[in-house]
Amino acid sequence: MAEQSGTTWPWPDLPPGPLGTPSPDLARRCAQAPMEPVTMPSGDRAPMIVRYEDVRTVLTSPAGSRNLRAANLPRMVSGTGLDDDPAALINQDPPEHTRYRRILQSTFTPRHIERWRPRAAAIAAELLDAAGEEFDVVADFALPLPARVICEVLGVPMDRFEQFRGWTEMFLSSSELSAEARAEGFAAFMAYARDLIAEHRTRPGDDLIDLLVAARDGEDALSEDELTHMVFTLIMAGHETTASMIIRGAFRLLCHPRQYAELTASPELIEAAVEEILRHEGPGGNGLLRRVTEDVELSAGTVPAGTVVLPNPAAANHDPSVFDDPWRFDIRRFAGPAPDPHLAFGHGPHYCLGANLARMELQEAFRALVTRLPRLRPREDPGACGGPTTA
Repeated sequence: MAEQSGTTWPWPDLPPGPLGTPSPDLARRCAQAPMEPVTMPSGDRAPMIVRYEDVRTVLTSPAGSRNLRAANLPRMVSGTGLDDDPAALINQDPPEHTRYRRILQSTFTPRHIERWRPRAAAIAAELLDAAGEEFDVVADFALPLPARVICEVLGVPMDRFEQFRGWTEMFLSSSELSAEARAEGFAAFMAYARDLIAEHRTRPGDDLIDLLVAARDGEDALSEDELTHMVFTLIMAGHETTASMIIRGAFRLLCHPRQYAELTASPELIEAAVEEILRHEGPGGNGLLRRVTEDVELSAGTVPAGTVVLPNPAAANHDPSVFDDPWRFDIRRFAGPAPDPHLAFGHGPHYCLGANLARMELQEAFRALVTRLPRLRPREDPGACGGPTTA
């Protein structure tokens, strides 16, 4: 896909497959080179862990630290990136991380998230009911749906959305932005998050920010910095990641028109289809770096203490020892006896807090698509997406 757009693919060792399918090199790595180094967008290299059980081991090991702030360690991107902020939940290790998660655990339960399902469904229906003969799935649906949902869930005014969308794209980008530009964008975004929290303290309601302000573990509550970082994370991931999965999932379904037709006839398969979209497309990209603080044993040998590695959930989700014919897209894969769980939301202590919210949004997005636009077809035939069939 990057080659078609004329942009430079930021992972030189992992060229994408046809029409955005996972890199064909992952199959070789899984079979022959499960810890071969990879060149990251920064230009730094680190061993990439690709086998399912090895990725799970690194993600659950107490030796897999997210503290990557020492000088001269490999970087995912040049300049300021997500790995630099010690107050961000994704960068914390126990005991700080354990405390943070314990305070938040009741906020993101399915019971809380289900409260917003009717509203997400209504927004999806409203966007699709406005569709005409020519319908842009990206501009008319995939981008505005999660934007409106996350704004309503958090209690964020929609008139500020374009502003924080720009900040999100700046901070998540793997492009060669200067360190100064990233730092300025991050500071502006954090200032905005602090203002939102202050507004909710002044006028409390029943939004997710209000639940975060009220979150407690006994007498312990989130600090102002922790609250601010949580709001920042939810705005960033709640829009960009979910929009990306709607876009990629819709594209993949349209590459397999018989499977799209099957969903229109059997919408009870939506939940299973969403799990396959998450497995096959992977919202987390190539993963987050870990610094190994003591020796860790993996299938290909020992990872010595001090090594920075990249456990790749997308690669693990295509491990043929775990998922039958993993390159095949199959909406029924998770409909029968459940296979091993995919790692799209991670695993272990850093398992995505917002997984229930993301699943709910994706389910309502694809439920609306197949029920309201059963004859949706791409303007141009995308051809076979990574295989000989478009079943």
